[in-house]
Amino acid sequence: MPLTDLPLAELRTYRGDVAEPADFDTFWADSLALARAHDLAVTLSPYEGPALPALQVHDVRFAGWAGDPIAAWLIRPAHLPGPLPVVVEFIGYSGGRGLPVDRTTWAAAGFAHLVVDTRGMGQDTPDPDPSAPAGQWFGGFMTKGITDPATYFYRRAYVDCARAVDVAHALPALGVDVDTSRVIVRGGSQGGAFTLAAAGLSGDRVAAALVDVPFLCHVRRAVDTAPDGPFPEVVQYLRRHSPEAVEQTFTTLSYVDGANFAARASVPALFSVALMDPVCPPSTVFATYNRYGERSGRDVAKDIDVWEFADHGGGLGFQVQRQLRFLERLGLR
Repeated sequence: MPLTDLPLAELRTYRGDVAEPADFDTFWADSLALARAHDLAVTLSPYEGPALPALQVHDVRFAGWAGDPIAAWLIRPAHLPGPLPVVVEFIGYSGGRGLPVDRTTWAAAGFAHLVVDTRGMGQDTPDPDPSAPAGQWFGGFMTKGITDPATYFYRRAYVDCARAVDVAHALPALGVDVDTSRVIVRGGSQGGAFTLAAAGLSGDRVAAALVDVPFLCHVRRAVDTAPDGPFPEVVQYLRRHSPEAVEQTFTTLSYVDGANFAARASVPALFSVALMDPVCPPSTVFATYNRYGERSGRDVAKDIDVWEFADHGGGLGFQVQRQLRFLERLGLR
């Protein structure tokens, strides 16, 4: 994939024009209040798969949007004394929590690791919301319920992410020896968007954010320029609808734009960006990074790792190593 976006020198200061609804904060405060009217209903069940003697694994269930049951794994080192820091991880587009054997790195590094399934994408978490009928959307999840922010798929998914942070804080009451002052959120691509939403919605309940090649950022530019991945679903949807659908579509998308959540985040963050990324164009990542923390009223520590020759895979394991060092410097390991 060749370089197709702005030169790096321009990206360093690029902010773009990101739409923000006037009622953004009210919309999300009301959404969280609706979800928190339901008991969190966290349950932990021992994992029934093949034995992993070095790890302790539980199948977690909790109530997300509208009380819908959300699945997760809790994976932690079996013989390391607590209290352990907690990494809450969110998953990329079309993926789910997978199997515990797929997710051993963070427990091996000494963290309790909460791996959150994505509604409708992971096989263990359906998306039962009836307010977004199939006839409203095209292809995957990008346009599911997009005719109204209240029915949009990502409203439900983002609330699930904030509820997952609530789960991390509930673990000590369930006998899990974790340090709730060291809750870290992380994810790549769609998981990066979820990480930004969780950080923006959770305030000081999160201690740091690890944001890799984030999706759903500076969305209008991404739809206009991304040649691959989920953004073309919006293009195909609009191609098949009247011109009047364009304004409403981008209004809905503005409520889930990661750049707007980033501006409200107040905790240290390490981003990564890939300059040959055809799915999440680097300008959309930098527009988000350059806004990060600016509306928090704090001097928020942040940094961004630039992977010059990487595609949407970003820095791969090299980036995880940098994240571990970043958390060490913050005293979160």
